[in-house]
Amino acid sequence: MSNKSRPDCLAGRPVHFIGCGGVGMAPLAMILKERGVRVSGSDLEANHKVELLRQHGISVTIGHSGSSLPEAGNALVVYSSAVGPGNPELRAAQRRNLECLRRGELLARLAGGYRRTVSVSGSHGKTTITSMLVHILKRQHLDIGYLIGGEVRGMDSFAAGDGDIFVTEVDESDGTHVAMDSHLAVIPNVDDDHCWSVGGVEQLIRNFKTYAWRSPKIIFLDSRTTREIFRDHPDKIVLEREDILNEKYFEFFDAKLFHSWGDYQLLNAGMAIEAAVELGVSFENSMQALIDYPGVERRMTEHYHNSKICLIEDYAHHPTEVRSSLAALRKRFPDRALTVIFQPHRYARLQRYLNDFVSILREPDAVIVVPVFAAWSEKSEVNARDLAYCIGGKARYAELPWDKLADLALKSCRVPVVLAVIGAGDVNKVIPELLNRLPH
Repeated sequence: MSNKSRPDCLAGRPVHFIGCGGVGMAPLAMILKERGVRVSGSDLEANHKVELLRQHGISVTIGHSGSSLPEAGNALVVYSSAVGPGNPELRAAQRRNLECLRRGELLARLAGGYRRTVSVSGSHGKTTITSMLVHILKRQHLDIGYLIGGEVRGMDSFAAGDGDIFVTEVDESDGTHVAMDSHLAVIPNVDDDHCWSVGGVEQLIRNFKTYAWRSPKIIFLDSRTTREIFRDHPDKIVLEREDILNEKYFEFFDAKLFHSWGDYQLLNAGMAIEAAVELGVSFENSMQALIDYPGVERRMTEHYHNSKICLIEDYAHHPTEVRSSLAALRKRFPDRALTVIFQPHRYARLQRYLNDFVSILREPDAVIVVPVFAAWSEKSEVNARDLAYCIGGKARYAELPWDKLADLALKSCRVPVVLAVIGAGDVNKVIPELLNRLPH
């Protein structure tokens, strides 16, 4: 199948994306465009993704209005999780009886046009595993289709491919992974994160079961939870944590590279390698491809390093992820103090895991907690100030402009230090301010 051919389910139909500038929406729109689909979109404000869409010849309207919708009566409208039911554009589409799909539902339809879809779904690590697998397959000079929900250094986050292999992460947070039919499903973990979005923990687990059983073969990392959920799947590869974390597994890595990766990154690499082997790539070639894996932006990204200060950014926002990030930093920089700027992501998550965050964030030498990044304007009885208070003496709450926050953070550091900016919201805006204040 040519990468210019249309997926059958979309042949002749214009597709309009509401919220097209999102990290998951924009790549999906561009894949459809490359495959010959007529694509348009809208977003509340322009960003670099919107600019990229326009560079690919996609018309984007800023602001939401029913007038932005295609005129065709068979138009398909796709909306992101950030688009609420009161969105005027979505409501206009519904009044016109246009077919409206969530992003993940359209992704599943797109994937159905490929011969072999490999999907990655789990509570943590989806973007890293997906990008690692894509990196391995591209190193074999395969013309794969793929969609990565993050910015990978030196690589596009999407490609249409030749119609054979399609690699994508799929979203458990809104339950749309249940729509995906995969050739191979990769499941690194199952936590109760986002259970509030899908109807509770039991529904979250049912969703993962549905997702897994729609794939004839699955790979999962063994844990008490995953073992219980997936034990009856008829064709499964179970990876053991201890096997992957053994230095002998990464025999083609040098010792310095192996020890510079945190355990979670090694486990992600093991998942990607085993998936590549299932697709026909040798274990040795898969391993060697990862030696120069460039990494995903905002995932343990090193922005600055000298003998006094190392500035690291990480996207961790769930207690499991924050714990793993801090452990990786301690492993990599055992002789440095650790100062953390932490931004809680979503009030619902902070309220559910407050005690876990408190316990974990007592470990660094100093912690600055900034206001919650309130995705979609939610509220809660628990806030970031409460988190800082519960952590105790080594923590402080700071509600400051980014430049003032940078000043405070640098004054809080005891050199030599790792200054870690951790969170999935807009806390990364402090990084340019920090870099402006560090010697060049």
